[in-house]
Amino acid sequence: MSVMPALTYDDPNAAITFLEAAFGFQPTLMVTDDAGRVQHAELAAEGGTVMLGPSGWSDWARSPRSAGGANTQTVHVAVADVDAHCARARAAGARIVAEPSDQFYGDRTYRAADPEGHHWNFGQHVRDVSAEDMRKATGLTVEYRT
Repeated sequence: MSVMPALTYDDPNAAITFLEAAFGFQPTLMVTDDAGRVQHAELAAEGGTVMLGPSGWSDWARSPRSAGGANTQTVHVAVADVDAHCARARAAGARIVAEPSDQFYGDRTYRAADPEGHHWNFGQHVRDVSAEDMRKATGLTVEYRT
């Protein structure tokens, strides 16, 4: 099984331009109408794929911008160099919501919002952490299941 997040944008054409510049995604599939407006697109980066399309394709799909800023999900993307990725995103105009920092579970992450308000979390694994060390750091029980 593979999972592909599908995001809704008021202006999917502008979103693609931003996602390329800020986050390094490259379009692999574009479906457009006669006016050139994207109706469906697939973009890939570092082995992962996201899909996107326009608001209004159904009555329940909306961009955060057209839903009062609400997000019902965050897309997490593993990257090779989180600090360089954050610098690229910032230079391209991404709003950095959380600066790069080391997490208790062994990743270094940052969070950015795109122009329509989707939140993106980018992470790089930097160290292995045992379940016991995570429990000590947070007070939460961490249990791996296979």
